[in-house]
Amino acid sequence: MAGILAWFWNERFWLPHNVTWADLKNTDESTFPQAEDLYLACPLAFCVFMIRLVFERFIARPCALALKIQATGPQKAQPNAILEKVFTAITKHPDEKRLEGLSKQLDWDVRTIQRWFRQRRNQEKPSTLTRFCESMWRFTFYLYIFTYGVRYLKKTPWLWNTRECWYNYPYQALTVDLHYYYILELSFYLSLLFSQFTDIRRKDFLLMFMHHVATISLITFSYVNNMARVGTLVMCLHDAADVLLEDNNQAAKMANYAKCQRLCNVLFIMFALVFISSRLGIYPVWILNSTLFESWEIVGPYPSWWVFNALLVLLQALHTFWSYLIVKIACRAISRGKVSKDDRSDIESSSDEEELSPPAQKHHTNGTNGAHGSNGYLSASPCHDEH
Repeated sequence: MAGILAWFWNERFWLPHNVTWADLKNTDESTFPQAEDLYLACPLAFCVFMIRLVFERFIARPCALALKIQATGPQKAQPNAILEKVFTAITKHPDEKRLEGLSKQLDWDVRTIQRWFRQRRNQEKPSTLTRFCESMWRFTFYLYIFTYGVRYLKKTPWLWNTRECWYNYPYQALTVDLHYYYILELSFYLSLLFSQFTDIRRKDFLLMFMHHVATISLITFSYVNNMARVGTLVMCLHDAADVLLEDNNQAAKMANYAKCQRLCNVLFIMFALVFISSRLGIYPVWILNSTLFESWEIVGPYPSWWVFNALLVLLQALHTFWSYLIVKIACRAISRGKVSKDDRSDIESSSDEEELSPPAQKHHTNGTNGAHGSNGYLSASPCHDEH
């Protein structure tokens, strides 16, 4: 084990040439980031998650009820042992041949069986109230952490001149405010990483998982090798985007849940403009320019420098993909006249066709198509939330 630890903490990987861990030990005169400081983030991540539960129960839920947001979820499919067995053990999307077989077996028409499977897929989706509470929690946290980051960074020289991130590197002292900023950010993203498995299932689950892992790795990397100054800029930029775009996105969702379509449209436009300008404009010009070129000129590359920049470039790739999805939504919104769906992050993994429809009133039919709907599917208004 000692050999593995010695290999992992190899100074030639983590630190610039001619710098050792002994040089960065805490003294009476100065304090430097220490890897063991990050252990505190694990219990704090649990605390953040518990605060979230309390917030959603005692603050977000009353706000949702005051806006008359319903707690009921999609209507449940009527109990049927045969269809339930097919759904759980064979397929959630039966093909035409299987539907015809089930129709003969149950003496139900195909349209009714299709409706049953659609309702069964939908019934596990969370209610609008649950989605509202999750959105309000993220809105509140991002607003707080962004406010704290701005108050801290406006007193630092590297906010105004990014070359200050690399002068006298890595011998840059750790302040209490910077330590708090890092630990709180790391705790929050750790809580997001694990709560992602219990939260609303999203279409881009894997991408968000990669985003959380990359963010946690960046925070850890930049803290351990004392790239904390540029790390605060990365966090502040993302927090700024999150409070103005992610939070506008969350506010747009909350407006959508409250059926305020015009407000939803306005907030989504703000969200799209800030996201694209910050993630495709400010981030590469301000952050990547400093980490790739200014640091190369002032400090020079070393192994962990390459890893750190590779993670930053990975974030840029994710930004580009999400921007594409946002533009796609915007184009669709222009054609329809309203924002109808967030393809970026808040769509369950079920198909887009699974809008809820009323249960069939008659099960024993002779296979007629009926006067309403098309094969059992009823159109949903695009202003309804489909997340």
